[in-house]
Amino acid sequence: MLLTRLLLALVLAAAVAAGNFLVAGDAPAWRVGAPFALAVVVALLPSRPGAPPAREPAAPPPPPAEPPGTEALGLLGLLQEQGRFVDFVTEDLAPYPDEQIGAAVRGIHEGCRKALDERVALEPVLRAAEGEMVTIEGGFDPAAIRLTGNVGGGPPFRGVLRHAGWRATRATFPAGRGRDPHIIAPAEVEIA
Repeated sequence: MLLTRLLLALVLAAAVAAGNFLVAGDAPAWRVGAPFALAVVVALLPSRPGAPPAREPAAPPPPPAEPPGTEALGLLGLLQEQGRFVDFVTEDLAPYPDEQIGAAVRGIHEGCRKALDERVALEPVLRAAEGEMVTIEGGFDPAAIRLTGNVGGGPPFRGVLRHAGWRATRATFPAGRGRDPHIIAPAEVEIA
């Protein structure tokens, strides 16, 4: 680095000295020698830190990660949008007669089923009819099969199937909607 600076300074000094000699003709020695002396002094000065090297512009930061549970909230939003599910489960049904509730449930059921069918494929955990006797062999997955009642001893267990359970074989959750994931359904205001 020092050698490069010194050579560059001497080349420039030679150009200045040659110019002085040509312009002044019979130039005094100091007009020819001074540029060389100045070049050596400048080249030997400690270098000061220059500007930092130019960096390529940084790539834009990735969009913020969706908080955990966003997919579930998105699915809940779809159930609300297509079947008014949240409205139904948060409604106090006590003041309504059973017939009115039954009529309302058909529309809610249809919309929610459609939303669920579009996003999740389901199959029963156990392929037997509810109320049938089933045998649960050793090595079963306790997360998939819950034993209730008088459970004692070890497998195999024999009992009545009360619920076949559900397993998702496919699930596609709505992508981020570009809004607060905690908003399940926006408020609607009709302007008159």
